[in-house]
Amino acid sequence: MPFKTRVSGLLNRLVSQPRRFINVRPAEMRMLAWSWLYIFALFLAYYVLRPIRDELGVAGGVRNLPWLFTGTLLAMLVTNPAFAFAVRRWPREKFIAMTYRFFMLNLVVFMLLLALATPAQHVWIGRIFFIWVSVFNLFVVSVFWSFIVDVFDAEQGKRLFGFLAGGATLGGIAGSALTSGFVEKLGQSALLFASLVLLEVAVFASRRLSRLNDAFRRPLPGDDPGKPVGGGIFTGMTHTFRSPYLLGIAFFILFYSTTSTILYFQQAAIAAAHFADRGARTAFFADIDFWVNVVTLVFQLFITGRLMKWAGVAVTLCALPLFSVAGFTVLSASPAVGVFVAVQVARRVSNFALARPAREVLFTSVPKEDRYKTKNFIDTVVYRSGDQLAGWSYAGLLALGLSITGIAILAIPLSALWLALSFWLGRRQEDLERVRSGEIS
Repeated sequence: MPFKTRVSGLLNRLVSQPRRFINVRPAEMRMLAWSWLYIFALFLAYYVLRPIRDELGVAGGVRNLPWLFTGTLLAMLVTNPAFAFAVRRWPREKFIAMTYRFFMLNLVVFMLLLALATPAQHVWIGRIFFIWVSVFNLFVVSVFWSFIVDVFDAEQGKRLFGFLAGGATLGGIAGSALTSGFVEKLGQSALLFASLVLLEVAVFASRRLSRLNDAFRRPLPGDDPGKPVGGGIFTGMTHTFRSPYLLGIAFFILFYSTTSTILYFQQAAIAAAHFADRGARTAFFADIDFWVNVVTLVFQLFITGRLMKWAGVAVTLCALPLFSVAGFTVLSASPAVGVFVAVQVARRVSNFALARPAREVLFTSVPKEDRYKTKNFIDTVVYRSGDQLAGWSYAGLLALGLSITGIAILAIPLSALWLALSFWLGRRQEDLERVRSGEIS
């Protein structure tokens, strides 16, 4: 634990001087600082909750995970129209605060339930909590990035989004270390309260950023942040299927969530087989998250922004599916536990450090309504649809007698299609941005 504290302190000093690592201009510094605090607080809150979610999911039985993914998708289908209504009804600053405070109220309810429930009731509370955290994670992060692509344009995104992703990673490091070090001493309810406080910090940062953005907002038609976005509650879904570009982004997310779920199920099985104690399992999940985030942060500080500026969005976006093709190929040849862990870590690092910032740049070239409604639909419903598809397919393939090797072989051509789509999306974004820049000028 002391070593983790020293590592976190060193990384904190590194990111305190962003101009040493990224091309940020003086007029952007304050907006970048509030954006960084915003995402740092969000991911610190989430990574405090994530190991608790994973442990409760395993405690309910690995065989029940497909049902939990089904429940998560159903919850997404209910909450997405409600979010679209809030976007339609209230200005940006208000619906962002309402979204986060709704989840804060939920945390209070879970704290009471975990404190008062019997051991038998804990299993069912754990299942509900698993679904809730899975919904919470996608919604709060999607709202953040919708806001950010509303504040910064594509050129700024290529320079700055890697650094913001670094704030997310540092929050993940701190949250993982906090849970790993204190869950057995303080208990799960105390950590839930810590997440609640951090969400309020995120609300505060979002308000300050919104007010700063009023003076520097992008000169695009209909982008007044003081007015509701308007439109229908199902606009996100209809726009996704009408636009080849947005549909391509949806398939990118579908490929990612499908391949990620395959690896997640393997991780759950390994944890269940090797750790009988609930606290040890929670600490195990937190330790993996910690080291993934440390490696990711190094990439985000020194590589992401430079790579997107030099090679473009298309090449950066292709990194994750390329790692996936290589990873599943290696797993099909040598499905050992150590190899699996290496593939999982490599994929997660390439996602957080490269694919996620590049993916968010894709949304800087679409209208405001799509930046909130369509993006949220893709980030939540489409993402969890991939989980659902992969979860039940994985269970079915196991029932048919397929091993890790067989499932990995099936994932190779899937990842190759994903790679081709990623290149097309990156090129299409560059074309759209050139057209949009011409309209503004």
